[in-house]
Amino acid sequence: MLWVCILLPQLAMDGVLRNRGETEGPLALLSGTPQRRVLQAVNPAARALGLKPGQSLIAAQALTRAFATSDYDPASIEHWQQFLAAWAYGFSSHVSLHYPRCLLLEVRSSLGLFGPWPRLEARLRNELVELGFRHRITLAPNAAAARALANVHDGLAVMDTETLLHVLGRLPVDRIGLPREAATALVRMGLRTIKQVLDLPRSGLAKRFPAEVITHLDTLLERRPVALDFYRPPDRFDARIELNFEVESHQALLFPLRRLTADLAAYLAGRDSGVQRFTLQLEHRNLADSEVAVGLLSAERDPAMLFELTRGRLEHLQLPAPVLALRLVARELPSFAPEHRELFDERPHQSLPWEQLRERLRSRLGDDAVQGLAAQADHRPECAWQPRHVAQHEFSSDIGPRPGWLLVEAKPVQESSVNVLAGPERIESGWWDGGDVRRDYYLVETRSGQRGWAYRPAEGGPLLLHGWFA
Repeated sequence: MLWVCILLPQLAMDGVLRNRGETEGPLALLSGTPQRRVLQAVNPAARALGLKPGQSLIAAQALTRAFATSDYDPASIEHWQQFLAAWAYGFSSHVSLHYPRCLLLEVRSSLGLFGPWPRLEARLRNELVELGFRHRITLAPNAAAARALANVHDGLAVMDTETLLHVLGRLPVDRIGLPREAATALVRMGLRTIKQVLDLPRSGLAKRFPAEVITHLDTLLERRPVALDFYRPPDRFDARIELNFEVESHQALLFPLRRLTADLAAYLAGRDSGVQRFTLQLEHRNLADSEVAVGLLSAERDPAMLFELTRGRLEHLQLPAPVLALRLVARELPSFAPEHRELFDERPHQSLPWEQLRERLRSRLGDDAVQGLAAQADHRPECAWQPRHVAQHEFSSDIGPRPGWLLVEAKPVQESSVNVLAGPERIESGWWDGGDVRRDYYLVETRSGQRGWAYRPAEGGPLLLHGWFA
């Protein structure tokens, strides 16, 4: 087996920064009582100002006031770890949250799908950067060793047990996950690396230290397996972003909306699912939540498309009051079938496939503004089709060519200005409903090359243009 450890050293800080438009400014997360606020975590910009974790807020403000603050929420660590586990589930069916602030993934079988380890590692890093989480990644033959290596290394990949034993032997004993008291005692004895500890008689170690020290060393060396509980993604997506101030315009809601839809897409990719219906809730101070329902005709999970469709629906909503928070809830997550495409896509780069264009039109113009067409059992062109649900397009293939643009009323055309290419085609129908017609239709072409559909009444008369071909 091969285990990847993704260490997330600043999970609470990253969770706050990714919901802010400004991520480069100094920021400190505060904990403690109202009487004594303490800096729990700081980002690199704040650290450059001289701020550091454990410092009191008063001492920090004595140095500088050019930094923002936010509350440190321990529950957010569990939330973001669960979110990233759902994302990692798209790379491996064996994902574990055994250790705090890190993910464990078994990827031996995944390499056949995602390519060799350097390619998979690059993809993991790129997606974590896009999601807004700092990280360290290591690879080892067992999960405990991968976790220990992440304390010291970033990017180290150990593929076999022999190399692992050599690499582990050089690790400091205070960085391998031992209890602090045991690690301190070993250092005081002059034992600074794992190799020095393993060179000692095992019986002597067992007498001097608790059994968990021997157990932990055996786990690192693959002498004892580690029991892991594997993650299973939930059946619904529920994410919320609390805004830093009251928002009164749609434009200011676009950044958190983009983040929510990107998180939804990452969650769906991990589950190999799509979404057809979800709800965006806008929270107000003294009013009930405003809801924006988004319904799709087929399952989708493209982040750009989900954002554009939700944005189109949101812009039609009149905000009754300033918005304090956004919440996106998706309960129906059907299976997702990727669109079938040719190996060489001949579609122009800037054009959209029909499904995306259809959904974008519905979100901008409204559900009732976009209709589908279905054929009726009637030979009269003006009665041969009727509007249907936008997802339905049914046309009979046993009739001749028909124009895509049918005029509301037929218009006379000068016969000298057109060239007859085909016809006549007799259409005689409608005697049962009082709309009896008897026409001879022709395929005609104008001098400019445009093709039309024209008819002449069977009893004689002028040539009338009834429609245009694309």
